[in-house]
Amino acid sequence: MSTAFVAPSSLADVLAALAAGAVPLAGGTDLVVGHRQGKRLLPESIVNLDRLIELRGLASSADGGLIMGALTSHDALVDDTTVRARFTGVADASSIVGSAATRCTGTIGGNVMNASPAADTTAPLLCLGAVAVLRSTAGERRVPLSELFVGPGRTSAMVGELLVRIELPAPGTVSGSSYVRLEYRRHMEIAVVGAAAYLRFGDHGEVVEARVAMTALAPTVRLVPEAAIALVGTDAGAAAVATAAEAVAAASTPISDVRGSADYRRAMAAVIARRAIETAVARARGAVVRIPASDSTFGTSGAGATL
Repeated sequence: MSTAFVAPSSLADVLAALAAGAVPLAGGTDLVVGHRQGKRLLPESIVNLDRLIELRGLASSADGGLIMGALTSHDALVDDTTVRARFTGVADASSIVGSAATRCTGTIGGNVMNASPAADTTAPLLCLGAVAVLRSTAGERRVPLSELFVGPGRTSAMVGELLVRIELPAPGTVSGSSYVRLEYRRHMEIAVVGAAAYLRFGDHGEVVEARVAMTALAPTVRLVPEAAIALVGTDAGAAAVATAAEAVAAASTPISDVRGSADYRRAMAAVIARRAIETAVARARGAVVRIPASDSTFGTSGAGATL
């Protein structure tokens, strides 16, 4: 049992508590479940973030990007018209995190800092060039999300640092993003295999920027540079997409567990990556693919149609 629980209403008091050794609590959806299942002990000292209104909500940055408060719920992300229209991969992911109750309570910051290899939101955030802003009593520092994850459940955040916001740069004019997850059921699922993609096209229909990330296929959610290389400079046709998808499978180092064997995950990696890339391409070209893309891409003849 925890020996101390505080719920300050100011960020300064929260940071002071963290400096003294407390562990931050956001939505608590992972902590509570893990404790009930006997997988983790409650920390000796907990500081609740629930009263920090300043860490909630979404705002546009000066360059047209998106600023996401760390305590913004998944429901808030899915409901936001800007997220759905311009940062669609994030909406794909947030719309399938846990149950309806989890999405209402769980936060984007908690999902990121939990650093699960199967976390849904982190793959599209990586593809969209997210930066984590960490703050402590010593000051503030910015860490590209690609440098934040160092292992299962581990980040590069230092003791006493708190994630206060996530910043996304403005996406390109002709661009699209997506997140697709292999799932056995529609609710309360943890990713067996997941993939996210972001593609931006140039004036002549060629891919000028691409990022592809994989979920539940390595010790951390991470980008696959080889997949991006296979796409840049092409028209994102079937051959280029297939090469990129195979690059994801080749880069994967999955484990076997109750949700699937390593061989099955590796085989499905190319399938899910292909669907994620095709969806991002379709959206960039103006097609409407319903959110979440996981629902739209299964059982259809392709993501290019209006779904």
